[in-house]
Amino acid sequence: MSFHLSNNLLGIINFVTFLFSIPILVAGIWLSKSGVTECGLNVDTTLISIGVLIMIVSVAGFIGSCCRVTWLLWTYLVIILILILCGFGFTVLTLAVSNKGSGEVVPGKGYKEYKLGSYSNWIQKIVNETQNWNKIKTCMVDTKVCTSFKNKYLKDTVEKFHKERLNAIQSGCCKPSNECGFTYRNPTNWTEEKGVYNNPDCKAWDNDPKVLCLNCQSCKAGVADNMKHAWKKEATINVVFLILLIIVYCIGCCAFRNNLRDKAYNNQEWRS
Repeated sequence: MSFHLSNNLLGIINFVTFLFSIPILVAGIWLSKSGVTECGLNVDTTLISIGVLIMIVSVAGFIGSCCRVTWLLWTYLVIILILILCGFGFTVLTLAVSNKGSGEVVPGKGYKEYKLGSYSNWIQKIVNETQNWNKIKTCMVDTKVCTSFKNKYLKDTVEKFHKERLNAIQSGCCKPSNECGFTYRNPTNWTEEKGVYNNPDCKAWDNDPKVLCLNCQSCKAGVADNMKHAWKKEATINVVFLILLIIVYCIGCCAFRNNLRDKAYNNQEWRS
């Protein structure tokens, strides 16, 4: 059996990815046991799935390349090709859904305000789904997002507060819309003024720390803005991941060809 650089290189790559899968799997199991992701986005399930997939694929690639198991290496290449196609499709999707929506500049204010309608239909559908939104609201209350916001800006005068550069969640979920014209007491305590409000978020506002503007459309818009930026970062990571997968696939094809040559050579020797 001759020495083949591509086979050994593929074996090393898969050994490294196998080791890499272990902390991913452990992190997912730890999150599921600790309940850290109970109110959120199923990060634990995602990590466990990714860890198991990487582990299985790595074992297949390692055995197929180093032990010259041709059928296993062929299976490995098929899986890698599927991952490349899925990764490409997911990257296109993330770029498409994260291309719309941004905060609106408020004259005389340092922060922006957010409208849900400006974001993609896909993101709107996610945040408008009742079960998803209830989980997100619970998560924000449990992690005390608005409590931290209040403590950070508690000593601000109204003039200083209006100059603060708030993030999307703080602006959309922890304070009332600028259109309401409420009187500022502190970052999460506002006095409602008598009048007719065109913005339904004005009626949804409540000074209760567990309510605030969590039932507002502006809060959903703030979450949508966060999702948009997170998916843009995800798309960038996916591009790098795709490049690496294509390189590994090319090396795997060379190793597969070597396996076929070795098999044909061994068969010829056996016949002779």
